[in-house]
Amino acid sequence: MTGTTRIPAAEITGFKGALIKRFAKRSLGRVPSSLGVYWHNQKVLMDMAGVGAKVRKWNACDEQLKSFAHMAVAAQVGCSWCLDFNYFEAHNRNLDMDKAREVPRWRESSAFTVLEREVLAYAEAMTVTEPTVSDEMVASLRARLGEAALVELTAVIAFANFTTRPNVALGIESDGFATACGLEPLAPPSAIGS
Repeated sequence: MTGTTRIPAAEITGFKGALIKRFAKRSLGRVPSSLGVYWHNQKVLMDMAGVGAKVRKWNACDEQLKSFAHMAVAAQVGCSWCLDFNYFEAHNRNLDMDKAREVPRWRESSAFTVLEREVLAYAEAMTVTEPTVSDEMVASLRARLGEAALVELTAVIAFANFTTRPNVALGIESDGFATACGLEPLAPPSAIGS
């Protein structure tokens, strides 16, 4: 982590804390610094984790498209923790890492297909305030993905906003997950909407 969180991390204690730390170490290799911040309100932590676990079980939409969409939200909102973690997750899921590295600068990159570009634009359009999603965007993605996958993609993007924005507000930054698995740093973000 490069900075200091706006709320100091609490010590993760007790039986539940021990379980959470053990699970984090087993699945991630270490305990993320964000857990200590969220430990101040364990109901919030557990509910956010529970929703995240349910989101990971959805399977109507391509995993790579969902991963790229989540990274696009993280890059746009400025959540270095989420971008770093999703990069790590993409690596562990054997997704296209050359493309994953390019998500923050997808507009300048030639790595993405037309569909992937549409998904990235849709993620950004859902994330800006006020959202700029157009009928044309939805119609094109509906035709390409089908209704079930589009609903799932939309919910994944909403979930990405649900997780990225609190991290930014609380000053939670990258834990270096991508570096820990020997990956190069992420591409620098482009100017949104350029």
